[in-house]
Order: sequence, then C-alpha cells, then structure tokens
Amino acid sequence: MKPTLLFSLVAAGLSVLATGNVYAHSAVEPVPRPEEGWQRRHATMNTNAMTLGEKCRVIFIGDSITQGWEGEGRETWAAYYAPRNAINLGIGGDRTQHILWRLDNGNLKSLKPKAAVVMIGTNNSNGEDNTVEQIADGIAAIVQKLRERLPDTKVLLIPIFPRSENPSAQRGKVLQVNQIVQKLADGQHVQWVDFGHRFLASNGTIPRELMPDFLHLSKKAYGVWAESLEPALAAALGETPVQPGAAAGNLSGEWVATLPGPNGDPVDLPFVLKQDGTTLSGRFARPDGRWLDLKDGKVEGEKFSWTIQRDRADGGTMTYEMSGKVEGGKLLGSTKTDMGGAPVQIEWTAKRK
Repeated sequence: MKPTLLFSLVAAGLSVLATGNVYAHSAVEPVPRPEEGWQRRHATMNTNAMTLGEKCRVIFIGDSITQGWEGEGRETWAAYYAPRNAINLGIGGDRTQHILWRLDNGNLKSLKPKAAVVMIGTNNSNGEDNTVEQIADGIAAIVQKLRERLPDTKVLLIPIFPRSENPSAQRGKVLQVNQIVQKLADGQHVQWVDFGHRFLASNGTIPRELMPDFLHLSKKAYGVWAESLEPALAAALGETPVQPGAAAGNLSGEWVATLPGPNGDPVDLPFVLKQDGTTLSGRFARPDGRWLDLKDGKVEGEKFSWTIQRDRADGGTMTYEMSGKVEGGKLLGSTKTDMGGAPVQIEWTAKRK
C-alpha cells in the first residue's frame, strides 16, 4: 500500500472517530465544494438570507437548474417570486451532499419561509456516482433537515426533471428516483408537485425550445415551471395564485381600456404596453387622437402601475396615477387624479385589442 493512500485511510478513520459521524454513502454526507466560485456564491446566499430574514416567504433549493432562475428564468422570477421576497439557493453542479452542507452552514440562518421549493439530484445521477436508492436517500435527508430546521415551512418537492433528448438509461434512473421520493409527500408538511411530463413531446423526446442542451431550461420552460408550481405555492402562502397573464412579457401588446366618460357612457381608449422584465413603457391615447407617454411603469407579480401627465389648457400639468392588477387575462385598473383641487378616482378595465 502506498504511503499516501495509507495516510488518507488513517486520516479518514480518525475523522470518523473524532466526529462520531458514519455515513452510508456519499449522497448523504454533508460536504462543501472547494471551488472559489462556489464559496463566493454560498457566502452571497448567506448574506441574502441574513438581509431578508423573516421577510423571505419562499426559498428555492437546488443546482444549476434552480440557479437558472437568475438567467433564462429571471423575468418569470420577477413576476412570480421577487414580490414574495424569494431567495434562490441554487448552485450549478451541486449534489445532495452539497445541499445538506449548505443548509447547516448559513443558507437558512434567520429564515422562516412559508414554503421551500426543492429540486435536486440530477448531478448525482451521472454514471456510477450514486445508485437510485442512494440518490433517493440524499433527497430524503434534505427534506428531513428542512423539516427539522424549518418545522413551520411547507416543503414543495419537485421531481428531478427528465434529461437527454431521447429516452435513456439516465432518464430511467431519474424516473426511478422520483418514484421513490414521491413517497415522502405526507399531504400536510411535504407536497409532491409533479409536472416533469410537460417538458416532453408526445414521442418522448425533449424539445430544444424547452431544454436547449436537453438538461437546462429555456425562458419558456421556466414559465412552465412557474405556472405548474403556482397553485401549490399560492396555497402554501395563503395567497391568490398569480395568473399566467402576469408573467413577464405577457403585458406587451395593444390594449383597449374602457372607462366612464363625462356623461357616464363608457369610453374606449387604446393604449400600447411594452414590458422589459419588471419595467413597463408605452403610450396611452387621448380622445382627440393624440398620445401620452407612460412614465414610471412597473410590474410586480400580478400588480402594475404607471403615471401619465398631460398639459392643461391653463398652462398647468395634470397627472394621472394608474394602477391595478391582472386577472383572467384582463387588466382591472384604477386612476387617481386631481380636478379643481378635489381628488378623483376612476375605475376601468382593459382587454387585449
């Protein structure tokens, strides 16, 4: 036996004796990763957790697919999760053992979220790294740790997404893991939210428009995730579900607003919106055919707001503060302004042209 190998074995044995920890396999042994980038992101997440504290209502736990909410999924995140003070606890390349270590080393500090969305395990499925049973053990250990550390948090367990363009041995391995960990759902504290089939075509292949590399999600696929998760997440938070029409980009286009006119009869006014992330721009038509630009437009989940200013005949400026929410694909709005020194509020609705 080589001296270096002997030393490693002895050191490992001494470590077990010193800590009293004996792990059945790698998927359940909490370990950090040495990469500098990983350490930086871990530290940043800990800072975010400390900063938001109990304001955070949702945490997302996972690997690069979860981290991708900050990339291809950023606009959908802005619509669904930013208003809920959600924290992204995803790091590319992570496996169950890395999540277990992170949960014990700062990721949960000061947090008391109402919901924890968990999707992890695909990196454990590579080659002979871990067996089906071992991966399931790792996921179960994460759920157990969350239940211990956050007893009032509902765990929304997401199946490992299908991967590879065509049915394969690895996809089958992932499916078997999902079949086991689905049993963790107890109908009260842990809920199984399965929508992986939505990433597959009818012939069993994965379309590139959903997973360009047949593993990581596209912008469209993050929308599928958000829409599929929303009913369970909203229920866990005690909220009304965010409507698909509130997702980023969906407000762009031509609209017609209906509001009461001077004599009480309804008046239709066209307007145009362009959404870039959570920012809205556009223009609103006046009855005389001229257009007024929207200012300070923004979208936060299902809510929107902007202001419009127009010149008065007497040389002054009139400001309209317009806000509301998206409901059933329509806009339900309210306009506040000042007329002759008296506040005025007008309710209106809008639908796509």
